[in-house]
Amino acid sequence: MTVQEPPETPDSPAAALIAAAETHSAHNYHPLPVVIASARGSWVTDVDGRRHLDLLAGYSALNFGHGHPRLIAEARAQLTRLTLTSRAFHHERFAPFVTELAALCGMEMVLPMNTGAEAVETAIKTARKWGYQVKGVPDGRANIVVAANSFHGRTTTLVGFSTDPDAYRDYGPFAPGFTVVPFGDLEAMRAAVDENTVAVLLEPVQGEAGVIVPPAGYLPGVRQLTAERGVLLMADEIQSGLGRTGRTFACEHEGVVPDVYILGKALGGGVMPVSAVVSSAEILGVFKPGEHGSTFGGNPLACAIGLEVVAMLREGEIVARAAELGELLHDELAKLVTEGTVTEVRGRGLWAGIDLAPGVGSGREVSQRLLARGVLIKDTHENTLRIAPPLVIERDDLQWALTQLREALAG
Repeated sequence: MTVQEPPETPDSPAAALIAAAETHSAHNYHPLPVVIASARGSWVTDVDGRRHLDLLAGYSALNFGHGHPRLIAEARAQLTRLTLTSRAFHHERFAPFVTELAALCGMEMVLPMNTGAEAVETAIKTARKWGYQVKGVPDGRANIVVAANSFHGRTTTLVGFSTDPDAYRDYGPFAPGFTVVPFGDLEAMRAAVDENTVAVLLEPVQGEAGVIVPPAGYLPGVRQLTAERGVLLMADEIQSGLGRTGRTFACEHEGVVPDVYILGKALGGGVMPVSAVVSSAEILGVFKPGEHGSTFGGNPLACAIGLEVVAMLREGEIVARAAELGELLHDELAKLVTEGTVTEVRGRGLWAGIDLAPGVGSGREVSQRLLARGVLIKDTHENTLRIAPPLVIERDDLQWALTQLREALAG
């Protein structure tokens, strides 16, 4: 591969489309100046015909790459049969999907939704309802302990306990019922959990914060604490789960099994939004008909795709690949610390956060240099880059991308 120069003319297809988007779309994102037209596997092609290697994978929504043939085949077949019934009726793909997903998680029940934020909101409702009906917390007193610098979605409830001003500023007032403690601080967690605590909600690895891995022993300590005090441990594995870290779930690295898995992103195979809350019959059994729902949650098309995702995960090849290539990724990134262009590298499997050294440039600037070299990557929190390629990426392509990163960091 060679470095590809960006289009020079202001009237190129990309320039015109970017200008239209800037004019007519709310500026809730700050995308890089590339307009993608097609994609397969780990590679995308823009409207000007330039190819780029994707090192972001839709924030882990594209763990299986772009247009995976097995997932596209399932989607096409289902499109010709049945796409939506609503949960007012049964459909033939629902039972297999919930059965197989529950088995993958070692759980008993699944509550399907659409987006990750919906799944987290559903988990919060689940924990509160369980707290009142099973634990016996007084009405209106249920509390959930969450971690600072977490990211669980963009609804008003979820940003209400965010510690990121960009996420919560100008969106209040917010719902009560959350206590925020430092991530990785077991003593702070112990002090925060009281008789009215119904759940602890955590990302096993904090994605948006910069791929922050907690200290060894932290997750097992939280698991022990919650078990002792009759509190649910809810693991938001929306970004970290389904193979990303070289295990099916990131919790597995610490030998932890939560009470509730919250899943999304890769569950839809990069084809459509699919999410779910997965737990025991005791916990999810608190819902009665009419108490919670979603028009599109668990629709036939989503279940067909999700069922194939589960099948691919159970085969194990994609997870093993993430572990193997993750070793290459982290070995190469460690060299950048030695070279002085990066101050810290964190992560697990095919997932890494790298903090840029002073003088190298901002995360945005480095992302733009990489774009010119045919690599798609994105910054978070000014000076951190997140690396999360599709788990189907070829070893040679990953090695090439890391060479481009080294050269881009050099200026």
